[in-house]
Amino acid sequence: MFRVRLCLLLLVLSVLPISQSQAADVVYSGDRPFTLVLPSNYQAGTPAPLLIALHGYTANTPYADSYFQLSKVADQKGILTVYPSGSKDSNGYLFWNATPACCNFDSSTVDDEAYLLSIIDSVSKDHAVDPARVYIIGHSNGGFMAHRMACNQSDRIAAIVSLAGMTYSNPKSCRPTSPVSVLQIHGSNDAVITYTGGYLFGSAYPSARKTIDLWGKLNECGKKPYRVLPRLDLDRKLAGAETTVLRYKGCKTSATSEMWTINKGKHSPELSATFAESVITFLLSRPKKSA
Repeated sequence: MFRVRLCLLLLVLSVLPISQSQAADVVYSGDRPFTLVLPSNYQAGTPAPLLIALHGYTANTPYADSYFQLSKVADQKGILTVYPSGSKDSNGYLFWNATPACCNFDSSTVDDEAYLLSIIDSVSKDHAVDPARVYIIGHSNGGFMAHRMACNQSDRIAAIVSLAGMTYSNPKSCRPTSPVSVLQIHGSNDAVITYTGGYLFGSAYPSARKTIDLWGKLNECGKKPYRVLPRLDLDRKLAGAETTVLRYKGCKTSATSEMWTINKGKHSPELSATFAESVITFLLSRPKKSA
């Protein structure tokens, strides 16, 4: 267990870039404080999208901000952004109590679903949040947590992006009551959360393909996803447009399921300058439709 945790920590430290400047910060105090980043063009009374970005295991709030590099695009698109922090485990590492596979190694009873819902409620109380455009993006453990929120709090979430984090291994554990669009991004050479599925300390997680297949079924899409062009350039360390897009079509609900495979990509890909624009475009194009 120690070796796996150390591996995750080293991955975090190895890809941490310089943080970008923010438009405006609003600090929320309490037992688990968080900071809301207001876009420079925010207008009180005009409903805006809300994006919650979740760090991976052992990482922190500044890491999520710096790694995803969402700030510039979020500001341009008028998105309210929150970078919350998980709880500390017995080793002092921050984690999210997501699925059984990742990464509550101490069997903590912390309720991260309630915490993230409280963020949505608090920000919505003080600012104009469009309830049809509440989104979550997460890396690794944060990706697992994004899936948990989509499964269990689907009435509050329009769409998620999971980078290197899977859904529940048991499909029956995911019971959304409202359609949620899901984008699964995964490196084919991920050695931590493997592309083909696996186990963490005896707990299983599905493959990237099974993850989107589950959401394709839940969103009542066609029988199988289709390859879509053009390819994307998401990893600046890999030459060319290395990422293939697999998308479900014909979904009877308003939501969809999609997988972006970073061919030869690792657990923490060195995200390109086009990553933020690509994922935010995906999210903003998939608001929650009225029943």
